[in-house]
Amino acid sequence: MIRVILPGHLRALAHVGSEVQLRVEGPVTQRSVLDALETQYPMLRGTIRDHVTQERRPFLRFFACEEDYSLEPPDTPLPDAISSGKEPLLIIGAIAGG
Repeated sequence: MIRVILPGHLRALAHVGSEVQLRVEGPVTQRSVLDALETQYPMLRGTIRDHVTQERRPFLRFFACEEDYSLEPPDTPLPDAISSGKEPLLIIGAIAGG
């Protein structure tokens, strides 16, 4: 099982706790995890990535094993610790301001 930690606003929208567990078929990548997340929680479609381009929404970041994967291509394999469920994939709401 893949573990994903969501930011507060997405937890409220999906009516879940801070962590969700997903079953991902095939290679574990950002794309496959987000596909599984949107399949299990259809109300999240379009909130994490654009409906058409599938690009990450501004002000959301992806972290795996303390590494920022936000700018990695969506089909980059995630670390084994994520694939095994030992570590969660974190989706973090970025903060902007000056």
